[in-house]
Amino acid sequence: MRKSLFSILLLFFCLGCSTVPLTGRKQLSLIPSSQINSLSFQSYDDVLKESKLSNNKQQVNLVKKVGQNISSAVEKYMKQNGLEEHIEGFQWEFNLIQDDEMINAWCMPGGKVAFYTGIMPICEDEAGVAVVMSHEIAHAIAEHGNERMSQQLALQLGGSALSVALNQQPQLTQQLAMAAFGLGAQVGVLLPYSRSHESEADELGIYFMAMAGYDPKEAIPFWQRMDAKGGQRPPEFLSTHPEPENRIKNIEKAIPKAMKYKNQAG
Repeated sequence: MRKSLFSILLLFFCLGCSTVPLTGRKQLSLIPSSQINSLSFQSYDDVLKESKLSNNKQQVNLVKKVGQNISSAVEKYMKQNGLEEHIEGFQWEFNLIQDDEMINAWCMPGGKVAFYTGIMPICEDEAGVAVVMSHEIAHAIAEHGNERMSQQLALQLGGSALSVALNQQPQLTQQLAMAAFGLGAQVGVLLPYSRSHESEADELGIYFMAMAGYDPKEAIPFWQRMDAKGGQRPPEFLSTHPEPENRIKNIEKAIPKAMKYKNQAG
């Protein structure tokens, strides 16, 4: 059984392989961007309908300002370097959801971003918001949602069902999409990406914030503040998130390259 699953995944990887921009990592990508974006936009609208948006104008405007700064810089870079396919069909949107207990943010495929008010005190300022915003946008640019959903479809439905799953099993497809995008069945339940996805988003994130003119070194104090807020946690091998010390070390290693993007943007 394991051998057959491995053979199927290997075939899918060969036929549906794409490359993450800037990092060059190969990934499984079986779903056209138009379909994944359609699922994403529907899911995003559903979340907003079931959530209360913040009426804190200062914080709302800050989230939108930073989102527009970073998304514009990323789009400019992609177009200048022949990587337009990674932003094809994107419809950027930035919202702040009122939930002081939720210390998180996310970005669905196609550029649909949501912050929760609970993360704003840890951000502290515009630079902190830029760290979070660029990290979440990186998940979308790297197509982590598509990759995770492709893996789920391959394992749960098999090769023969992939071509019809999106059309003939809409409920299952929507459930898989929500999980792939990082959202559970209930609004407010966030499902973490894998450690490899998180680490890749960390790296891409500081590149993206640098492209927008923000100092990538600001990522270090932000993750230190997040670490202090987190309290006790399991060892790295038991967690889908990188151990804070390792996360910061990896970010520090990527900062020299990020500064090159900042200098080019400056």
